[in-house]
Amino acid sequence: MSEQYGVGDASYRAAGGIEGLRRLVEDFYRCMDELPEAAAVRAMHPASLEMSRDKLACFLSGWLGGPRLFAERYGSIAIPAFHAQWPIDEAQAEAWLTCMAQAIAQQDYAPAFAEYLLTQLRVPARRIVQASAARHG
Repeated sequence: MSEQYGVGDASYRAAGGIEGLRRLVEDFYRCMDELPEAAAVRAMHPASLEMSRDKLACFLSGWLGGPRLFAERYGSIAIPAFHAQWPIDEAQAEAWLTCMAQAIAQQDYAPAFAEYLLTQLRVPARRIVQASAARHG
């Protein structure tokens, strides 16, 4: 690949733009509904996932170098600080990442991009655990 993930909008385009991200998010929340180890994380979400789906897809759009849809629709967000309102531990972070790994595997992503994306998602997952521990620890 002549482009480098994480530079400009290369990651956003590799994910299939906003439509690709919406497919990823749909598969992610389906995994969250289905995997027993994700039940505690799913319980932190509202019964209807419609807004959660939109927020995650919009966030990922800007995070991956595409349009900053989250900020346009919902304002700014500090991911670790926002999630610190819930007690999120390593097991819950791993359950979230497992759901995301399965959702990523269901996409038609280049293997290098799939690996890159999951590696990048581990960073905010760890920060969320740290922020939660600082607040609830």
